Amino acid sequence: MVGRPRLVVLSGPSGVGKSSVLAELRARDPAVHLSVSVTTRTPRPGERDGEHYRFVDRATFDDMVAAGELLEHAEYAGNCYGTPRRPVFQALGSGRSVLIEIDVQGAMQVRAAVPDALLVMLVPPSWPDLVERLTGRGTEDPEVVRRRLQLAREELDQAGSYDVTVVNDDVKRACDRLLTLLFGG
Repeated sequence: MVGRPRLVVLSGPSGVGKSSVLAELRARDPAVHLSVSVTTRTPRPGERDGEHYRFVDRATFDDMVAAGELLEHAEYAGNCYGTPRRPVFQALGSGRSVLIEIDVQGAMQVRAAVPDALLVMLVPPSWPDLVERLTGRGTEDPEVVRRRLQLAREELDQAGSYDVTVVNDDVKRACDRLLTLLFGG
C-alpha cells in the first residue's frame, strides 16, 4: 500500500480479536511495522523473544523507563509492559507505517507523546458477542473471566477518547479498515 507513514495505536478488550486481526494484517501487508513490546512477564509456550515480546527482567525494564527509552509503559497483573521508542521512530523515518497494540492507559501516554498518532479502538459487534468469546474459550477460571469482562467494560467505556472505532464483526473487514487507516484513509 502507498501513503504517508502513520503511527496507529490499536486497543481493545480481551477477546475482541486483536490477535486475529493483526495476524491477517501481517499476512496481507508485511511492510507495516508491528511494534514489539517489552515485558517483564515470563514467556508463554510458543512465544519467542523479539517476535511476540522482548522479555526482560524488572531491573532492565526500570532502567529503560529511567533512560526514556519507552514511548509508553504500564504495569498490568503484576507485570510491566512498554513500547520501545527507537524502533517506532526508525520505522516511521524510513517511510513505514507503525502499528502499536496496547491498552487504553498506554494509548493515552502515546497520545500525549505523539499528538498526531491515530488511536483506534477495536470493539466487538455487541456485548453478548464479547461475553461469548471470553466464556466460550473454556480455558480460564470463572473468576478470571469475570475480571476480564469487568476490565473490558471499563476499556469499552473509553472508546470516546479514541479517534476511530472499528467493529470486529469480520476479521477481513476489520483488517481492511485498519489498513486504510494506516495509510492515511
